[in-house]
Amino acid sequence: MTNLLRTKTVEQSIRDTKEGPDRLRKRLGPIDLTVFGIGVIIGTGIFVLTGKAAGLLAGPAVALSFVAAAVACGLAALCYAEFASTVPVAGSAYTFSYASLGELIAWIIGWDLMLELALAAATVAVGWSQYLTVVLTEVFHVPEQSWLVGAHHNVAAAGMVLVLTAVICLGIKLSSRVNATIVAIKVAIVLFVIFAGLAYIKAANYHPFVPPSGSAGAPSSTSTPPSLLQDMGISPGAFGISGIFTAAALVFFAFIGFDIVATAAEETRKPQRDLPIGIIASLAICTTLYVAVSLVVTGMVKYDKIDTKAPLATAFTSVGRPGFAEIVSIGALAGLTTVTMILLLAQSRVFFAMSRDRLLPPEFSRVSPRFGTPYRTTIGPAPRVPLPKRAGRPDPVRAGQLLPDAEPARRDMGAVRRLDGNRPRGLLRLRGPAQSHGHCRPDRIQHRPAVARPDARSRALSLIGQRRPARRRPVTGRRSARAGARWARSRSARPGGRSRRCDVAPRRASARSPVRRGRPASRSRRSPRC
Repeated sequence: MTNLLRTKTVEQSIRDTKEGPDRLRKRLGPIDLTVFGIGVIIGTGIFVLTGKAAGLLAGPAVALSFVAAAVACGLAALCYAEFASTVPVAGSAYTFSYASLGELIAWIIGWDLMLELALAAATVAVGWSQYLTVVLTEVFHVPEQSWLVGAHHNVAAAGMVLVLTAVICLGIKLSSRVNATIVAIKVAIVLFVIFAGLAYIKAANYHPFVPPSGSAGAPSSTSTPPSLLQDMGISPGAFGISGIFTAAALVFFAFIGFDIVATAAEETRKPQRDLPIGIIASLAICTTLYVAVSLVVTGMVKYDKIDTKAPLATAFTSVGRPGFAEIVSIGALAGLTTVTMILLLAQSRVFFAMSRDRLLPPEFSRVSPRFGTPYRTTIGPAPRVPLPKRAGRPDPVRAGQLLPDAEPARRDMGAVRRLDGNRPRGLLRLRGPAQSHGHCRPDRIQHRPAVARPDARSRALSLIGQRRPARRRPVTGRRSARAGARWARSRSARPGGRSRRCDVAPRRASARSPVRRGRPASRSRRSPRC
């Protein structure tokens, strides 16, 4: 039982990342991590969940639902940022569990993460193939190909997964560049939708901003999906104040993915600084985009007339802009591409961390000497990703996601203090005497003996001894004639008529040879008299 609950120290975890030939390369900075977070958070949820939450649960107040969900995610993000900056090792929640709770809990969390990431990547890949079919038929007017996406096969999803696996194997920097390119396209389309919809907003559609309880919602062919509160046995009604928090429980799953940034901790150049920036900045940017899109959609169409399946496309069609729906489909296709790639990247890093800790066969922890990536853990799970026949809804990721997300929040206050307090911490920098020890427990603070401060005379003498030598002033006044005579005699006494003072550089002042008062040495290589 003791072996099952043994923990791995932070020093040993960091030492494993520096020993041996199988080491990941540190190539990522704060911008790369922020783009990773944006790429995995923004998917189809920004185009679909807004309509469901606004039309069935909260109305125009869905913007407040996104803010409430962002606050809840922000608390978990702070825990992830603190852990990732303290233990900058690949593996995310698995590594944190191993350092704080023990080997058995870490093994469970690790397998939970791998299964969650594999299932999520498979679902998103199948959804990507469906959007690909829509884009090919409606944008490029290509007839639907039965061999591409069929009832019992999905060549498009499998091909996309294999291509992204190859990109991940070719290096973390290449993966970051590909992700940044696709994220730029995705964010540009989201901003285009926001600014294009501003011209069609009607202020009357925002009234009432918080519809009263019992109001009629938007027509929907499907029943309202169960929220997190309903899973806990609480059944709040639609609309009203309770509807805002019910919608927040639904749109919470649109923020899933910020924790995946922590899996790249080992490949970050300055993890104590860059990881908190990447996690919190990506969450803040995505929250701003979510709130802006929700305000645009509910301003263009009344909340009780929103199409819950395709709210943005229907909204632009209702104002006479059906061509914008095609742009939305392209944005959704780009969004799902980056989500799939980062999910595959995170799964390979968790697999690699477990293999290096000997909780899986150690043969999988091999790193490519050319590209610096764990190619075996990347290629191994790839053929098993596109398993589901069709994509499920984007919000039912229940226990698989909530368990790893809840563990850092529960462990952070007590477990981090049990780690080595002398380690640098990137997020929570305490002030005062406890800053250098990493915690604020009074019984563990080591007070340093007081040091006597020097008096004014000692400080002045030290400054005089450390100052740079000044340039020698030319001799003027009564002494100039006698000095000129001495200079002429010394010049005529040497062959060639040159003065010894012109050949030898003046001696500089140092700590061992202090400057004589009134006659400082010259800073130039030659004397001013020459």
